[in-house]
Amino acid sequence: MTARRGRTAAGRRRRAAATRSGQYLALLGYLIFLLVPFLWLVSTAFKPPRELGSIDPGWIPHDPTLANFRAAFAEQPLLRSAANSLLAAAGAAVLSVVVATPMAYVLARFRTRTARAATGWVVVSQAFPLVLVIIPLFLLLKAVGLVDSLGGLTLVYLVWSLPFALWMLTGYVRAVPVELEEAAAVDGAGRVRTLVSVTAPLLVPGIVATGLFAFITAWNEFFFALVLLKSPEKQTMPVVLTHFLGAEGVADLGPLAAAALLATVPGLVLFAVIQRRITGGMLAGAVKH
Repeated sequence: MTARRGRTAAGRRRRAAATRSGQYLALLGYLIFLLVPFLWLVSTAFKPPRELGSIDPGWIPHDPTLANFRAAFAEQPLLRSAANSLLAAAGAAVLSVVVATPMAYVLARFRTRTARAATGWVVVSQAFPLVLVIIPLFLLLKAVGLVDSLGGLTLVYLVWSLPFALWMLTGYVRAVPVELEEAAAVDGAGRVRTLVSVTAPLLVPGIVATGLFAFITAWNEFFFALVLLKSPEKQTMPVVLTHFLGAEGVADLGPLAAAALLATVPGLVLFAVIQRRITGGMLAGAVKH
């Protein structure tokens, strides 16, 4: 009996080790899938035209140059388009957090039929393709005078990111023990005071993560900006990047790579700065529990 138990335990350990190895391999493959294109983008951005036209290009530029960045700024209004993207993305991030937080609290704490139906609609709405909604959306914005407007684009980004933001925040609210709110109520705190003093501080990591998601989604969005913005001075960064393609579809590869790298950096920097605070906030919330 003891030997059989030993063999069973050894088999479980082997299966657990095999599972962990498979998870690590899958994570490694995913990292390679993300990292290789980015490294190639960085390499291309610093290569001179002679190396870009080489039959056998290498990963590391032999004669790195900043000429592609100078050409990118000279050919297209990158600073203006970056400011437009920043305005629309930041506005969508702030509004999505402001709107989604109280809605998520209601869905998490009051599990009525209406709340369950709303949660189901949030999931279903993510399956709608962009092409299906762009025509009625365009007509609606035209009727209220918000076509070719950064304000209208910000509202579109808000509506598009709101379902997933609501889904994320609902999970964070459910992770907050309801006993904390009940204890505050026993101590005499009202509903608003409980939400502000007890629940809201524990939701900070979720609010930050949701705002980050909404910002990056809006910053990288291309289709809505292409259709809704017609004035060159209002175009966002992803739309301006397409201007590096010639009339026959030939790309100005060096400046395009430099501009694309500049468009990628803000999201990476923002995540690098905030992710430590997200982790720290989660650990602080765990200690409070």
